[in-house]
Amino acid sequence: MTTLDPGSDTRDRILDAARRLFAERGYAATSLADIASAVGLTKTAVAYHFHPKDRLATELISPASEDIVGLLEGDFDDDRAFVEALVTFIVRHRAIIRLIMEDINTADDAPPGSPGEALRAFRDRIYQRLAGSDPGPERRVRAWALLGSLQYAVVKTIDLPEEEVRTTLLTAALASFESGSR
Repeated sequence: MTTLDPGSDTRDRILDAARRLFAERGYAATSLADIASAVGLTKTAVAYHFHPKDRLATELISPASEDIVGLLEGDFDDDRAFVEALVTFIVRHRAIIRLIMEDINTADDAPPGSPGEALRAFRDRIYQRLAGSDPGPERRVRAWALLGSLQYAVVKTIDLPEEEVRTTLLTAALASFESGSR
């Protein structure tokens, strides 16, 4: 016989509300009180499950970690296959991309051991894969442009269906990136 764990249901409701609110407003603009209100709990009840607020972000980001490893460690046949995998990853985890956008913008100045350092390392490995080991100016610009446009495109279209965003973004990303490979 299976028994329901009301704590687990509450945690899931809090995580769902946090994911939605972080995607809509951003991490910094969403308080524990906002999340509590969305779930119908007190701020104290939310803090009981997730204090400090960073624990919420960590728990929301963790499902993407397996996909991050697959993206970074994957053996892709060519640039096109990598760009396809990158677009799929970014669209699938667009709520998380929205969540970390503020931190991505400060990653260059992040101290060692901080979440920003991990974001910087992830971003730099993606850039290196797109740009190559010794990129010329055009390849460097294309790689940074692709990364920036992917980030903003998924954040600004979070209200659209995932498959529609993925299809359109993949077409645009491949056209942009492949035109510089010729």
